[in-house]
Amino acid sequence: MPPHTKLAENSSGTPLGSLSLAVIDTETTGLEVATARVIEVGGVWIERGRLDETRLFGRLVDPGTPIPPQSSAIHGIFDRDMAGAAPFAEVAGELAEWIGGAVVLGYAIGFDLEVLKREHERARLRWQPPRALDLRDLVRLLDPALPDHSIETLASWLGIELRDRHRALGDARAAAQLFLALIPRLRELGIKTLAEAEVACRGRAPGASLGAKTDWHEVVRPARASRRLVGAVAGLDSYPYRRRVREVMSAPVFVAADASVRDVLRLIIERHVSSVFVRPSTGESGPGIVTERDLLQAIHAAPGAALDGTAASLAKRPLDSVAEDAFVYRAIGRMNRKGFRHLGVVDHAGEIVGAVSSRRLLRQRAEEAMWLGDALDVAASASELGAVWSELTLVARGLLADEVDARDIAAVISHELCALTERACELAERELIDAGHGSSPVEYAMLVLGSGGRGESLLAMDQDNAIVYRAGKPGGPEDQWLEQLGTRVADILNMAGVAYCKGGIMARNSQWRMSLDRWRATVDGWLRRSRPEDLLNTDIFFDAVPVHGTLALGETLREEAIEAAGQAREFLKLMAVNAASIAVPPLGWLGRFKLEDRRMDLKRGGIMPIFSAARVLALQHGVKARSTPERLAAVSGKGDADPALIDSLTEAHRILLGAILEQQLHDLEVGIKPSNRVAPGDVSAAERDRLRWALEQVGLVPNVLGDPLSFG
Repeated sequence: MPPHTKLAENSSGTPLGSLSLAVIDTETTGLEVATARVIEVGGVWIERGRLDETRLFGRLVDPGTPIPPQSSAIHGIFDRDMAGAAPFAEVAGELAEWIGGAVVLGYAIGFDLEVLKREHERARLRWQPPRALDLRDLVRLLDPALPDHSIETLASWLGIELRDRHRALGDARAAAQLFLALIPRLRELGIKTLAEAEVACRGRAPGASLGAKTDWHEVVRPARASRRLVGAVAGLDSYPYRRRVREVMSAPVFVAADASVRDVLRLIIERHVSSVFVRPSTGESGPGIVTERDLLQAIHAAPGAALDGTAASLAKRPLDSVAEDAFVYRAIGRMNRKGFRHLGVVDHAGEIVGAVSSRRLLRQRAEEAMWLGDALDVAASASELGAVWSELTLVARGLLADEVDARDIAAVISHELCALTERACELAERELIDAGHGSSPVEYAMLVLGSGGRGESLLAMDQDNAIVYRAGKPGGPEDQWLEQLGTRVADILNMAGVAYCKGGIMARNSQWRMSLDRWRATVDGWLRRSRPEDLLNTDIFFDAVPVHGTLALGETLREEAIEAAGQAREFLKLMAVNAASIAVPPLGWLGRFKLEDRRMDLKRGGIMPIFSAARVLALQHGVKARSTPERLAAVSGKGDADPALIDSLTEAHRILLGAILEQQLHDLEVGIKPSNRVAPGDVSAAERDRLRWALEQVGLVPNVLGDPLSFG
């Protein structure tokens, strides 16, 4: 199995363009599954949206019976070709090893699977049906009006040249090429993930593959998933996903560039550290690092002279670092990828504030439990980003199984959304340079807005982002270059699994891509006019976090906006009125849930009133924290913010986030697009009681906001 291949059972939420697929085809002695014998098996590998020509499978199989002339006339395989061919019992093991637990794809694959099943039975081998997709089913979803759905017709429709037709390897390659060509068309239909494709096929023909004969193998598996702990990841150590680097780092120790190695050694011993940072000499761009291993190697190479050398002579540059707000799993992943034992820790300004070592991190026994690590930062394409992004559901399931607070899980998801957006920017910049457009003509910052900025994203997020740049006019050269960047970023994120924002809140659109001065004027207009649409815009803007480029631009803009909002009396009043007006939980008479199609929206009627109120109170009191729990904690006891009510709202926020996350994980597994709508009938009575209590607290949001007339 390729190193990045995910087992089929863990691939439900993986975008189709990011799947690892074993594409197979068989040639047989006939077309009647009861009597057909396999005479050739061929396969090609699709790895993250690309055909891998280095990983092929092709075997002739001795059927143990003469090959009918009419079959030979089609595939060109004769009895004489069987000399030296192995029986199926020998080929079966090689094929299983090659597939390696991946999802299987083929054209009319139900026939191939049934023939393979019967060959296993004849050879007294255990048959384990793979998770599979039928290419023909997918085509019929796209265009059922095609005159026929043969491979030749499909290839003509999609403009693909066929080679080695009616041989197993050639037909497998054709199926792979056709599937890759179909992915954008399926995406336009809203079929983006493996499970969604299965649901679409199952919906057209319940219990069977479209057009499959009754004696063919069933292709589309039935939808089944436990409502609790869906696909929990065994052995996941949740510690690295709950702790930030700042919690495990040690204080940095600095030395001058001209300090002697002897002094460095003395500091390491006296301070009980395993590394020191070396300040840059004149002309050097940044600090370096000297580790205890560097010292040992230097002393071993020159026992006498090494101690009299300088720190600068041993320092490694450039220094690799990790942000202090990053989760511990990020530091572990970076060390594993680069083979380092030490990292610098930096703050938002890029200044070193600490050091972290593999020895310290591995005390947490987390190395074998890394899925995400540093993978997003090195993904080279949208399909690779999608493959890594889909791993997030595995981590979320494992953390939920370990009973980790849903708010901590949301923080991990949000952190990776920011990392995904940052990497999309880097890939888009590279595309622009390769296309001859050069690098950015102006300093800029990409901002993630809304729930991603608050650290409260779950698995149904779409894109909310913006760009602020140093200077330039609308439509000018700076703006034109950044428009191209924003468009490419939006496309990359969409292909990776983060959908376009339906409301258009994306940096590709001019109203979310402005110079610093225009942003200042826009925010000022929002605060002065205070129209309903202005409230919506400012709501997500105050949660913004810069993720790429000149981060200080984004931080400066947000801090100025927060300060100005705190002085805008009418604006704060309207925000408070709006937050109070939406505090209408989906509860009816005697606390009955108000349902639509068995579900209720726990964002609109649950967490939205809470995080909106927290945002208003934070602006009123000049609190710069982004997350809802931090904002609520910071304003507790101030003004009309009763501490007991604040505690209740904080707990309600946790319960509601957890309920939404559980539902999303379940829906992803069975091919339902994740949303914020939860089915309370699918949970236990105790869980329904907790949900009811949490929603009752939402109705008290107006109480915590107090009298809007007193704002300002």
